[in-house]
Amino acid sequence: MIEMRRFLKVLLAGIILLSACSAATGITIKEPWARPAVQGDNGAAYFLLQNHSAWDDELTGVSSDIAAAVEIHESKMEGDVMQMQQLMSIPIQGKASIEFAPGGYHIMLIGLKQDLKVGDEFQVTLQFKEHEDITVAVSVQEHESDSMSDH
Repeated sequence: MIEMRRFLKVLLAGIILLSACSAATGITIKEPWARPAVQGDNGAAYFLLQNHSAWDDELTGVSSDIAAAVEIHESKMEGDVMQMQQLMSIPIQGKASIEFAPGGYHIMLIGLKQDLKVGDEFQVTLQFKEHEDITVAVSVQEHESDSMSDH
């Protein structure tokens, strides 16, 4: 009987330890950031989106109080010209990551309602087809200048 109790205690401790170390689930957003920008201009938000679940999902919308309009955009080279277009959604495969970065996918902030200064933070909410909405705090940071500006 004592051996059984000891075994159960060790088993329970192991389960608790494993659950504390388990991998992330669902969708996570890592390192959200934006460059400084001036009120009235446009800006862009960037991050790494990771789908830890086995099933596919879809980013279907974005919102924020920081701008008059907030949209999902993609920049890509077409011939010798960088083109930017609005996307209604972005499919996200299960167990996949999508990088939102200058010159690619980004969240377009159209008609900023205030200046974005280094050190500021603002909220952006991402809407998904299958997962719950995710609200992230985006920090305004200086980054190396990039020849492919999204705004």
